[in-house]
Amino acid sequence: MSEVKDKVWFLRGGLFAKYVLALVGLVVFVLAVNGALETWISYRGIKSSLTDAMGEKADATAKRIEQSIADLERQISWVTRASSNTIELRRADYAQLLGQVPAVSQLTLLSGSGHEMLRLSRQTYTVNSNADFSRDVRFTETVNRGTAYGPAFFREDRPFMSIGEQHSGFNTGVTVAEIDLAFLKDFLGDSQVGRLAFAYVVDARGRVLANSSKGPEIARDLSALPQVAAALASDRRSTASGTDSDGNAVLTTASVVPKLGWFVFFEQPTAQALSPIRDQLVRIALLIALGLVVAIIAGTILARRMLVPITALRTGARRLGAGDFGHRIEVKTADELEELAGQFNSMAGQLAETYSDLEAKVRERTRDLAQSINELKVLEEVGRAVASSLDLNAVLPTVAARALEITHADAVLIYGYDAGHRTFNLAQSIGIDEAAEGSHRAIDAADSPLGEAAARGEPLAFPDLADSSDHQLRDVVVGAGFHSVLVVPLVDQQGVLGSLVVLRKAAGDFPANLIGLMKTFAHQAVLAMRNARLFTEVDHKSHALEAANTTVREQADKLREQTEQLKDWNRSLAQRVETQLGELERVRRLERFLAPQVAQLIASSDSPEGLLASHRREVTVVFCDLRGFTAFTEATEPEEAMNVLREYHAALGKLIFKYEGTLDKYAGDGVMILFNAPIQFADHTERAVKMAVEMRDTIGPLTEKWRNRGHSLGFGMGIALGYATLGQVGFEQRLEYAAIGSVTNLASRLCGAAKPNQIVVSRRVYGMVEPYVEGRAIDDLVLKGFNHPVLAAEILSWKSEPEAEATAAE
Repeated sequence: MSEVKDKVWFLRGGLFAKYVLALVGLVVFVLAVNGALETWISYRGIKSSLTDAMGEKADATAKRIEQSIADLERQISWVTRASSNTIELRRADYAQLLGQVPAVSQLTLLSGSGHEMLRLSRQTYTVNSNADFSRDVRFTETVNRGTAYGPAFFREDRPFMSIGEQHSGFNTGVTVAEIDLAFLKDFLGDSQVGRLAFAYVVDARGRVLANSSKGPEIARDLSALPQVAAALASDRRSTASGTDSDGNAVLTTASVVPKLGWFVFFEQPTAQALSPIRDQLVRIALLIALGLVVAIIAGTILARRMLVPITALRTGARRLGAGDFGHRIEVKTADELEELAGQFNSMAGQLAETYSDLEAKVRERTRDLAQSINELKVLEEVGRAVASSLDLNAVLPTVAARALEITHADAVLIYGYDAGHRTFNLAQSIGIDEAAEGSHRAIDAADSPLGEAAARGEPLAFPDLADSSDHQLRDVVVGAGFHSVLVVPLVDQQGVLGSLVVLRKAAGDFPANLIGLMKTFAHQAVLAMRNARLFTEVDHKSHALEAANTTVREQADKLREQTEQLKDWNRSLAQRVETQLGELERVRRLERFLAPQVAQLIASSDSPEGLLASHRREVTVVFCDLRGFTAFTEATEPEEAMNVLREYHAALGKLIFKYEGTLDKYAGDGVMILFNAPIQFADHTERAVKMAVEMRDTIGPLTEKWRNRGHSLGFGMGIALGYATLGQVGFEQRLEYAAIGSVTNLASRLCGAAKPNQIVVSRRVYGMVEPYVEGRAIDDLVLKGFNHPVLAAEILSWKSEPEAEATAAE
C-alpha cells in the first residue's frame, strides 16, 4: 500500500511531472518567443508606417499654416505704405483690407509714440482715442523688429492673434491687425486628417487653436499631456506615443510652425491603430495551445518509460538509509540507470564494513570528550575563583592553589618578571620548604628554563631535571627533592608577566592534555593578574585625581570671586555708556533743526530743558522759497523736481549752519530759519541779513543752471523782526522746536511779495542793519492777514567790514 502511495506521489510531484513540465515548457517557450518576435516586428512596422504618414501630414499642415500667416503679413503690410499719409487714407486702406481678407477682424493705427489714432473693425470705427499703447508688447515688439506676431488669445472660446507692421519712415507709427484664427480649421478637415485619426493645433502655452472633427475642443489647455509637454519643452523632444484628453493611449506626431511657436499634432488611438496585432495574437495563442497538447502527450509517454527504474533506485536508497545494508537493487535497463544501481549496491557493502569500525571510534571519542568536559568544568571553576578578587596579594595565592589542584603536583612556584633587570623574582610559592625559598627567589632570565619558555611563549616540560644542564633552578629543585618540572610562561600581547613552575617529586612526563590545560589556565591567570595590577594603578590615580579636584575647586572659587568683581565693573561701565548714549541721542535730535555747534552747546548745557522750554523772545525770522516752483512741479517729472530740491536744500543748509541759525521747517521749496533762539546772539538780525545776501548770491548761479536745463525758477526772501513764543511742539515720539507769532507770518508774507532774486525786509529789520547794507525803501505793502500797510525795504548788498565800521563812526 505504501509503495502504491509513493508511486502516486512520484507521478504527481516527482520526476514524472518535471519531465512533462520541462518538455511542455520548452515547446511553449519556443512558440511564445516566435510569436512575440513576429508581434514585435509587426507592431514596429505598423507603428512606423502610421507615424510616418501622420508626420508627413503634420509637416504639410504646418507649412500651409505658416504660408497662410505669411500671406496675411504681406496683405497687412500693404496698408502701411507711406503714400497713405492721412487718417482718411488709412481708413480707406483699412476698410479695403477688411473687405478683402475675412481673417482680419480689426485694424489699429498707433502713432510713433504709441497712442491710438485709428481703430477700425467691421462693426466699429474710432478716431483719435489717444489710448496709450506705448508699453504694450504689440507696439514695443513691432518697433524693435519691424514685424511682430502677438501671442494667441481667446474671445468667447474663439482664437485670435495680432500681427504688427511698422510703417516705413522714421517714427511714422505701427499698424496692429487682429487675426481671427478660425480659418485654421480649414487645414484640419476629415479629408486631410483621415477617417480614424484626429488633429489639432496648439500655441506656445499648450492651448488648442484649431481642431479636426474628432479633436479636443477649442481653447482647452493640453500642456499636461506628455506629447504636448515634450514639444513645449526647451529641447523640443519628440515622442511617438502619448495620451489624449480622456487619458487613452494614442500614436502621435508633431510639427512646429517656427515663426509662431505653434505645434500641429496628428494622432490616432492606439487601440484602433494596432487592431491587426490583436488578430495576430489570437493566431499565436491557438498555435501555442496546439503545441501544448502535443507536448503533454509526448512528455507523458517519455516520463512513463523512465518511471520504473527510477522508482526501484528510490526504494533501494530508502532502505539503505534505514540501515538495511544487505538490500540490493535490481535494474536491467542496459544504460546509466543500471550502472547507478550497481554503484548503490557497492556502496551498501562498503557501509556495512565501516559501520562496525565507526561504532568503536565513537565510543572512544565519547570517553575523550567526557574527560575534556570534566577538565573544562574544573578550569571554569578555577577561572571564576582566580577572577573573584582584584587584590594582587590575594590573586597570587589563589592562582598557586588552583594550579596545584589541577595538576595534582607537589609544589607550585609563581615568579614575576622584572624587565629592567631581566630577572624572575619569586612572588608566591606553595608546597616547598621555607628553608629552600631563599636560594631561588631571584633567577636570571638568561640561560634558564623560565627565560626560554617566556621567549618561546610555550610551556617547557622536564621529565627529570636532574638529567638537564646545570642552572640555578636545577640546584634548588633537585636539592628540595623534586625531579619532574613543568614551566608555564605567563605572557600576553603586552609582554612577559612572569612564569608558573609546577614541581613533582616523582620523575616522568607530563601528559599532553595537562600541558594544554595549564596553558589555558596560564592565560586566565595572566588576565586576573593584569586586572589586579590595573585596579591598583586606577586606585592610585583616583587618589591623585581627587587631590587635583580639590585644587581645581579652590581655583574655581577664586575665579568666581573675580567674576563677581568683573560683573560689578561691567555694570558701572554700562551705566556710563548709557549716559553717554543719551547725550549723543540728544545731540542727534537737536542737529535736525540746529547748527551742529549750537546742538553741541545745548547738549553740554547743565539744563538743556530750560533752553528748549516755552518762553517769549525777540527773534529774527527768515523765510525763502522758489518762484514758479508749483508750475515747475506740474510740468516736469517728479524725479527731476526732487533733484532740484536736493541741490536747493544742500546750498541753503550749509549757510544756515554757517551763521548758526535754527532751521524751523521745510515746506517743499519754502524754508523758515530762526535767529536768536534757542541760543541768543546780540547780532542776530545782522546774521540773518548777511546770511540772506549770501544765500541770494549762492542760489543765483543755481537758477542759471536750472534755466539751462529748461526750468524757469527764481529765488525770493523775506525777513522780519519781532517777538514770538518759542518751545517744543509735537508729541513724545516726534518733537520739534518751533516759533509761534505774527513775526513768522510777516516774514512769510514779505517773502511772497518779493520778486525773483529780491530780499524784502521789514523797516525794523532795515533800521537794525542799515549801517552794514546797501538798500532802499520800497512802497508800503498790503499783505494778507495784516490790517494796515506794512513798511518794507529791499536789501541790495552787504557792505565790506571796513565800510560798515566807518559808517557807524560817522
